[in-house]
Amino acid sequence: KGACCHLARIITNYGGLLLAAMGQTLLLALCGLFFACILGLVFGILSVLKNRACNIIATVFVDIIRGVPMIVLAFYVYFAVPMLLNNILHLNTMLGMKGQITFSALQAGTICLALNCGAYMAEIIRAGIESVDKGQMEAGLPYWRAMYRVVLPQAIRTMIPSIINQFIITLKDTSILSVIGFPELVNTAKNVVANTMSAFQVWTIVAVMYLVVITLLSRLAKKVERRLNRGRQ
Repeated sequence: KGACCHLARIITNYGGLLLAAMGQTLLLALCGLFFACILGLVFGILSVLKNRACNIIATVFVDIIRGVPMIVLAFYVYFAVPMLLNNILHLNTMLGMKGQITFSALQAGTICLALNCGAYMAEIIRAGIESVDKGQMEAGLPYWRAMYRVVLPQAIRTMIPSIINQFIITLKDTSILSVIGFPELVNTAKNVVANTMSAFQVWTIVAVMYLVVITLLSRLAKKVERRLNRGRQ
């Protein structure tokens, strides 16, 4: 009974803060996925072009990003990239600017997620394009018009469930970005634990929040996949 009362007090006092942090988590995941779709589309198309140089560029991007741990990528984008840009551009001396280039936690987090998710999206888009009958590229239309009007609309239908699943993975990956101070759910929960000294109750609440959101998204992915499968029959 005492534990339940304590849990209720934490929810009453910090529930709004944790919900706001979940909102920040979803915002970061959506921003990351949006730019990841753009990167994925670019490198996905490069990987299927009949041009070896384009294929190599896409392969190098995917292999490098997928080969670097997410936490290392987060530190690199947040700390190393601004330092590199400041050293290259010499903004303080050349342009007379007093400040230096820095990334906010949201900007760095979005870039990090976009790069990481973009590498996987490129593979999803490549597979989606390759799943379309190659004969449809030879329907008398110029290559890019056929890609835009014929191939991509069909490929996107097959990619939607995978994109939703990738969003779920990206949502989970946002927890790693607590290391750069972004106020997502895990980072906020750490602060609540420090204030309340109630690790079990706080992390139980966080686990339930993630479970609810991810379960809803997983069911959405399955529902979309069933509809697409019925549409093909």
